[in-house]
Amino acid sequence: MATIKLTKNEQKVQKDALKMFQRYLPTLTLKKQQLQTEIRGIEIRARQVRESRKQLEKEFTEWIGVFGEEDAFKPGMVTVKNIKKGTGNIAGVTIPVYEGADFSRGDYDLYETPLWIDLAADRMEKALSLDLEASVLDEQVRLLSQELRVTTQRVNLFEKVKIPEAKSNIKKISVYLGDQQVAAVVRSKISKKKLQIKTAAADAVAAEKAAAANGGSKTVKSVKKTSSKTTVKAAADVKKAPAKKTPSKGAKK
Repeated sequence: MATIKLTKNEQKVQKDALKMFQRYLPTLTLKKQQLQTEIRGIEIRARQVRESRKQLEKEFTEWIGVFGEEDAFKPGMVTVKNIKKGTGNIAGVTIPVYEGADFSRGDYDLYETPLWIDLAADRMEKALSLDLEASVLDEQVRLLSQELRVTTQRVNLFEKVKIPEAKSNIKKISVYLGDQQVAAVVRSKISKKKLQIKTAAADAVAAEKAAAANGGSKTVKSVKKTSSKTTVKAAADVKKAPAKKTPSKGAKK
């Protein structure tokens, strides 16, 4: 399996490929079934043609044997001059179609040959025609079988390799992207938490500094206020104290 990129673009490519495989697979499967049906039909037709050829040959041999002149009919007395073939199309495959043949007959002496020679020549032309038709049918089977093999390989490739592989790649990329998304959310939460802790620490330091500054100012003001109160109180006490009496001279005496 080739290495794939674990990205969203690659995921899209794999999904498009999966859709294409799933769209083509039914068509290929239908083509495979059609080819199999056509091949079976052509093979049945070819067997029928060969059975007809064997039956004709058997009748021909028995018919000649009645006259006891088997050597009178020479092999080259009937030859194929031209084979007529058309073309057909089955499931997109071009095949030959037998349309007949032209035959030529060798020269023979009408006085020295038996009377049944002309009839035998007609039978021989029919036998050759059946041989040619069977040969063309065999060619059709060969071409269709070759296309069937290629189509079967494609069906197996899509069904057993490409589609499972695309699904596996999509799942792998989806899991990876999901993990990345979860990891990103976790990282975001961790960063947010760290930022909150840092901000809280900074606020706490600022609050302590503010509290310290506010506390020192209050102490100075309290000392000044207390000192002032003490001075005023002392002055008031001095005023309230009684004056000291001095004894007179007459009294001493």
